[in-house]
Amino acid sequence: MKVSIITIAYNSQNSIPDTIDSVLSQTYPDIEYIVVDGKSKDMTVDIVKSYGDKVHKFISEPDKGIYDALNKGVALATGDVVGFLHSDDIFGSNDIIEKVVALFQEKKTDSIYGDLQYVYKNDTSRVFRYWEAGGYSLRKLKMGWMPPHPTFYVKKSAYEAYGTFNTSFKIAADYDNMLRLLGKHKITTAYLPVVMVKMRVGGASNRSIKNIIRKSSEDMHAIRVNRFGNVFTLIFKNLRKLGQFF
Repeated sequence: MKVSIITIAYNSQNSIPDTIDSVLSQTYPDIEYIVVDGKSKDMTVDIVKSYGDKVHKFISEPDKGIYDALNKGVALATGDVVGFLHSDDIFGSNDIIEKVVALFQEKKTDSIYGDLQYVYKNDTSRVFRYWEAGGYSLRKLKMGWMPPHPTFYVKKSAYEAYGTFNTSFKIAADYDNMLRLLGKHKITTAYLPVVMVKMRVGGASNRSIKNIIRKSSEDMHAIRVNRFGNVFTLIFKNLRKLGQFF
């Protein structure tokens, strides 16, 4: 089973070496690594190029935002399974993809997901917030549960059948995508109970009160577009985050 891992980057010179090294350190042998850069103005492009053909596909060009860049990556992917590791993130251990593939093969599923830790920017060993995803059910999804998107690995065939990221969303296209795949089209999924990804604190959707309000508005739009859930889905989705800090 071939796994395509996509990293999107923009002015990421301080963190992308850790991300690339994390991918290249994976023990699973059949990985296609793709980096999509948004025409960075710092040293990001030079850093990526310094890895040579260890980065299998690399493009650097202007994009229309995060989700446009993700869509470019998925379009380039030739793997059976597609996953993401953003340029501020690292894997939880060197055998994560090995475990991902083993679970896909054991469960014969369309997707898998796992746990995520938010860590401090300058010390990835210090955990700020722990997102323990837990098991999946449609009822939980309707009650505001969602898997951490950076841990969500999906068969390429599912993206081809049901679509990738709707770029009309500026912050919540990942939630829309998961509601479409898991809720509307009911692809199968399985839980890998390990910390798959460590994410440095500072996601785009949580940088200001304005963005938090916009995120909630877009989340509600995603719920309506996919006809899955209601206003209580959004309320419980936000409340679920509180437990991740304790």
